[in-house]
Amino acid sequence: MTTTSHESTAAAAGTWKLGDLSVNRIGFGTMRLPQVGAALCADAVPRDREQAIAVLHKAVELGVNHLDTAAFYFSPLRSANELINRALAPYADDLVITTKVGPTRVPSGEWGEHARTARALRGQVEENLRQLGRDHLDVVNLRISGTASIAERFGALAELREAGLIRHLGLSNVGPAHLAEALAIAPVVCVQNPYGIGAPAAQEEMLRLCGERGIAFVPFYAIAGEGREEGSSGVESDEVLAVARERGVSATQVRLAWTLQRGPHVLAIPGTGDLGHLVDNVAAGRLRLDADELARLEALHGSAA
Repeated sequence: MTTTSHESTAAAAGTWKLGDLSVNRIGFGTMRLPQVGAALCADAVPRDREQAIAVLHKAVELGVNHLDTAAFYFSPLRSANELINRALAPYADDLVITTKVGPTRVPSGEWGEHARTARALRGQVEENLRQLGRDHLDVVNLRISGTASIAERFGALAELREAGLIRHLGLSNVGPAHLAEALAIAPVVCVQNPYGIGAPAAQEEMLRLCGERGIAFVPFYAIAGEGREEGSSGVESDEVLAVARERGVSATQVRLAWTLQRGPHVLAIPGTGDLGHLVDNVAAGRLRLDADELARLEALHGSAA
């Protein structure tokens, strides 16, 4: 499958650096690849393997060089990491694979306890290495739940970074205090938090803090919103639909374009298992909303937050 002349590439969105690794600002999240329908469910229906591999091939052909994954992204028969390995290894030099550790899913697909000790976190790092077929991980995000201190956990990952198993560190689902705590231990190259039109004011603060420090802010659920793992509900606001109609683009593209225009340090990692949706998502990188459109969407954002 090749890129056709009418297809946009991820380069249209511009680039940002995760540490010393340059990536196009439109990336690809793999959470939806292992299954059809809702992600992270024990009884999920596995996606056709060749379909999933075709989506990964197409993403790279469209210039995507930033993949977001995790060892806990799996369904019966399918694992996002192993699909990546099967489709893309040996990996291109410019391909950056970001993964995350902390949450635990047992083989049945049920959730277990978060990894909180150095030993448990190292085990998750090594499992990602094994599944991806790599000797180091480009970026590892510590994904947390709750407000407790992350010093011990982030310190354990910093030690693995010093040992050469991890190149760069990031955070996921965190607040300002967590970011400050982590920065006192080791550099942070990205923060992955839920964000999109209507996100709460606390996330605006995180977006601002990351921008001030030159840290990539990487929204998840930018399209799905409250649908989270189940995906978008299909119900869209009148304002987003109006902008989409006027521009002749999809509502999803409007949401992604708005997100990218929140700052040059904002990256997008929309995920899908559908080739058409992938092409549509990447094309959002060339959409530039004008001042009037941004003002209309900002009003919606403020009223929903």
